Amino acid sequence: MSAPIKLSSPATREFWEIPVLFEDEHLLALDKPAGLLTVPETEVAPATKTDDGVVAAERPSLMKLLHAGIAAGKPWAVERKLTYLNNEHRLDGDTSGVILLTKTKEAHIALSNLFSCDKPLRKYLGLVRGNLIEPSFEVNAKIGAHAVKTGVMRVDKDNGKVAKTKITLLENFTRAGHAWVQCEPVTDRVHQIRVHLAQVDLPLVADELYGGKKLWLSRLKSDYRLKPGREERPLLSRVALHSESVTLPHPITGEMLTITAPLPKDLKVALKYLRLYAN
Repeated sequence: MSAPIKLSSPATREFWEIPVLFEDEHLLALDKPAGLLTVPETEVAPATKTDDGVVAAERPSLMKLLHAGIAAGKPWAVERKLTYLNNEHRLDGDTSGVILLTKTKEAHIALSNLFSCDKPLRKYLGLVRGNLIEPSFEVNAKIGAHAVKTGVMRVDKDNGKVAKTKITLLENFTRAGHAWVQCEPVTDRVHQIRVHLAQVDLPLVADELYGGKKLWLSRLKSDYRLKPGREERPLLSRVALHSESVTLPHPITGEMLTITAPLPKDLKVALKYLRLYAN
């Protein structure tokens, strides 16, 4: 496996070591951390401001940092002889996990055609508020931009674009009113999984844009006690969505590939406490 790609943003004093999940002469799959945008965003909702007032458009983005590294001749770029890099799909800023990039225009053209087709190539894991009765179901609901709120999407049966998501129950935490689910977006609309889950009253934990709430240990553990002078921090304060895997034919060789990303620490911790106190 290739060494992690080191990126930094002096303006925000942030540093990342991005794990490489798969790489060959045409493809580069990375494990994007939560909190890092895929590409710069110019139009965002007020709710996406951080605690210190920094708007998402000013936050660092993966592709901008990668392109800057190539231009600056960073060691990871020189070693790979990179002159071209393009993201073939996009993950929301808070979403962690697999993101697929192409290193050649030939691969980019082939994958652009593939990702535009209505095929379930990607699997996501999410922690939602609510319990599922059915083991699996589909949400078919058109999605369009909100008429008033910039950067927010909504179900719009009249003017929205066709959108379909398959949802499978993995684990119910009945006592806490939460569930661990797998989502397969058949189409690729902005905020699709988030909007569809909210539409069926299963908002993602901490997805405040679509009705989700943060996860607190004090709400799970009946004998929870906070030390004097301490302030409780949420177990999970970012949108609880992880890009688990991408399955696709290689754009050049045609060989079937499945690229997976391990569950990040914050989601592992949240599941650990739910299993301890909410089962």
